[in-house]
Amino acid sequence: MSTVAFHTLGCKVNHYETDTMWQLFKKAGYERVDFDDKADVYVINTCTVTNTGDKKSRQVIRRAVRRNPDAVIAVTGCYAQTSPDEIVAIPGVDVVVGTQGRDKLLEHIEEHLQTREPVNAVKNIMKNREFEELDVPAYSERTRASLKIQEGCNNFCTFCIIPWARGLMRSRKPENVLKQARELVSAGYREIVLTGIHTGGYGEDFDDYKLADLLWDLDKIEGLKRIRISSIEASQIDERVLDVLNESDKMCRHLHIPIQAGDDAVLKRMRRKYTVAEYREKIEKIREALPNLAITTDVIVGFPGETEEMFANTYRVIEELQFAELHVFPYSKRSGTPAARMTDQVDEQVKQDRVQKLIALSEKLSLQYARQFEKDVLEVIPEQPFKEAPESGLYEGHSDNYLKLVFPADESLVGKLCKVRLDKAGVEYCEGTFVREMDSVADVS
Repeated sequence: MSTVAFHTLGCKVNHYETDTMWQLFKKAGYERVDFDDKADVYVINTCTVTNTGDKKSRQVIRRAVRRNPDAVIAVTGCYAQTSPDEIVAIPGVDVVVGTQGRDKLLEHIEEHLQTREPVNAVKNIMKNREFEELDVPAYSERTRASLKIQEGCNNFCTFCIIPWARGLMRSRKPENVLKQARELVSAGYREIVLTGIHTGGYGEDFDDYKLADLLWDLDKIEGLKRIRISSIEASQIDERVLDVLNESDKMCRHLHIPIQAGDDAVLKRMRRKYTVAEYREKIEKIREALPNLAITTDVIVGFPGETEEMFANTYRVIEELQFAELHVFPYSKRSGTPAARMTDQVDEQVKQDRVQKLIALSEKLSLQYARQFEKDVLEVIPEQPFKEAPESGLYEGHSDNYLKLVFPADESLVGKLCKVRLDKAGVEYCEGTFVREMDSVADVS
């Protein structure tokens, strides 16, 4: 039996797509082995979001070539899409596929085995208007399943290479999303996370079917308990999306809404399509509709030209908006983007100092958010034994409003919807007490 090993760099979408590629190999009779083992085929799913992503991808490719010089080395993903010639030039690389046409990966490997010539199957992504259908019937994660609903992005922010790596916006047909959602529920998943490159833009390329329509259709699926959106732009949260969030029992009380900067001059240079005032107004509107919602966000610090005053504006806006958690990134140059060519780059040490200030603020805000729920009974899906103390009899899981709770439980509760009381709020996690399981009895609370 032939063996295959995978290595995934970068975002959750890449991890999702590695799972889809594994299904192709599994159907063809391959056995999956660890990437550090000797395999017949190595598949490296690359990232190109920063120059560091490119560098790490090259290191992993070389590692696979060294591990087994006779293996077939197949490289896919975003870096393969944007720089196929660079990858083909690495000695030992046999097959290069970008971010489309991965359903043909096994055919390309066969072609290489017959001809012993490198296969470069990367096509112009900008011409692609169809969503690439790849199914994921099984996951490594047991309690929540990602479901990819769209691909590509039309925004062209000045710091980002992704439209060139992923192409323009294209949404997955609703019937295919719903079919796969039903399959995931029948496989035992209670929570589905809708994911994509620009997830909240779902349906922008359809005439009469938008994100809100998809959410309502998912809401009707029996056995599905929770629907989470991985990320959504403020502008995409319209009245209809707010209605679903408000009226559906299945929508999680958590939205990830990237702000990137809290200063208008920086937002303009980033080519983000909103002002601080517009963003703030949308957040206030969302909070009016859903008072207990957890809002998390992405922030880039040290963008070219960001002065101390601009950073102070960002800090103040984030503090005022009281996010539940921040994902903080120091600006990192990406060749080929307008921001990389800007002359007023910020000093690395200054960037790191600003990152630390925002991380400290994030911890303060997380605790502040969690404290509102002390003594409340929340709905939690236990995911796994508590990582920090696996033998303690404690399990960890997330509430629908994205608080990580740690509480006494056992293996039989993993993946089931449970009631858990939050006893003590914390930054990394909150301590709780198991109250009861909800799946097995009609829930009357």
